[in-house]
Amino acid sequence: MSGPLHQAKRPSTILAGTYGHPLHPVLVTVPIGAWVTSLVFDVASHVVDDPGFLVKGSVWLIAVGVVGATAAAMLGFLDFLGIQPGTVAFRTGLAHLSLSLLITVAYGAAWAWRAAGGPGSEPVGAAQLALSAISLAALAVSGSLGGRLAYRFGVRVADEKTQAEGFTP
Repeated sequence: MSGPLHQAKRPSTILAGTYGHPLHPVLVTVPIGAWVTSLVFDVASHVVDDPGFLVKGSVWLIAVGVVGATAAAMLGFLDFLGIQPGTVAFRTGLAHLSLSLLITVAYGAAWAWRAAGGPGSEPVGAAQLALSAISLAALAVSGSLGGRLAYRFGVRVADEKTQAEGFTP
């Protein structure tokens, strides 16, 4: 196997992970988990008697997600560099990258907005809750694009010959 598809399967540097084991998909679990849980905490802050701990927890989770997303973005960019420009995979990667960065900026703004208000004992405000929900919905779209890169186009996925090794007796 050679050419653009072969190039997109190989790491551009060891920092991106080894062949067949990219680090970007591993790291994206941090912001996804943190941001999903922060939205759960936001909603839960409206149904408990003392929402302060959930509000504080949500702020921390948003911050953890932003840090995790930044690390994932750096490694994802290394994977993106291996995709040949002008291809459907490149355009999909560019859309995934752009949307993911926009989402990270939105969560960074959400964190700054909440942190500026100080620790509260009131439930998360409706506008802040809406920003989290919209950002999480956009994250689902971005994740779908990332999944298309890996599972449909095979970016940073081992070639079929290598995969077949796992199915031999």
